[in-house]
Amino acid sequence: MKRTERIDRVDLMHTFVRIVESGSLSAAARLLETTQATVSRRLQSLEALLGVKLILRTTHAMKLTDDGERCYQHARRLLSAWSTLEDEVSHAGDEPVGTLRVRAPHAFGQEQLLAPLTRFLSQHPQLSVEWMLNDKNVDFLSTNIDCAIRVGAEIDPSTVSVLLAEVPRSVVIAPALLADYPAVTGPQQLAALPWVALSTFYQHSISLTHTAGAVEQVTIAPRLYTDSLYVARSTAQQGLGAVIISSWAVAEDVREGRLIRLLPDWEPAPLPVHLVYPWARYYPARLRAFLQMMREAVPDITGMRLPASGA
Repeated sequence: MKRTERIDRVDLMHTFVRIVESGSLSAAARLLETTQATVSRRLQSLEALLGVKLILRTTHAMKLTDDGERCYQHARRLLSAWSTLEDEVSHAGDEPVGTLRVRAPHAFGQEQLLAPLTRFLSQHPQLSVEWMLNDKNVDFLSTNIDCAIRVGAEIDPSTVSVLLAEVPRSVVIAPALLADYPAVTGPQQLAALPWVALSTFYQHSISLTHTAGAVEQVTIAPRLYTDSLYVARSTAQQGLGAVIISSWAVAEDVREGRLIRLLPDWEPAPLPVHLVYPWARYYPARLRAFLQMMREAVPDITGMRLPASGA
């Protein structure tokens, strides 16, 4: 028997797809948690098995050959079909198995989502979850992520996006800082305050909506711009500036008097919470079960609420 006949062809195709989608052998090695030498050896084995050159490599670049492009398209379809077969044969259609790779925002994934995640894992003992915290946009192809939880972010129309809930926000300020300024009785007076800006959502202006429906735009001049909810909350507590922030993140501070909520009749727009995943012909049981759990659990988390359209 020839040596190539003993090679796991699915493993070779999977490695090849990871090389193409990650852009390099070293990146593919990191995703596959193996060495670059192993990835290179698998690529050479696949090329020998097929009798064609799949990738042209130089010191600084990598390019698919025409045969490589055809192989990549076929390999993706075959791997998808193989995943479906594995699930059906192992009865994973009924019980989630394997590893689900999920990305979530730092603060939200560190505090609000851990309880439902723990319950989910206790209900499915054959399942593991890689829980990765990152606030950046997700590139599903290059990162090998199964799904992502996105808060307040623009959604890529090329993905499947499920609206789970929304996060109410509040305008808050430290009492000592507020005492240094005239009483705030309307939105435009907010412009006179120093600000901390959560730069992911606002930087130079804010929009507030009154409970009666009126909308006001207010120009602000932040002292600090940050993409961290924790930094925004801490610096607001220390009196650096007013901040618009998720209400759940400062609920205890407001109760304990460390922060004061300004203009409670005027609210910033809530942030939508989406579960996002790439389009595919087939979704494994672990992803389907996770989506169902998130749909049920997220609206009931303290500080969350159903979207206005689903209330």
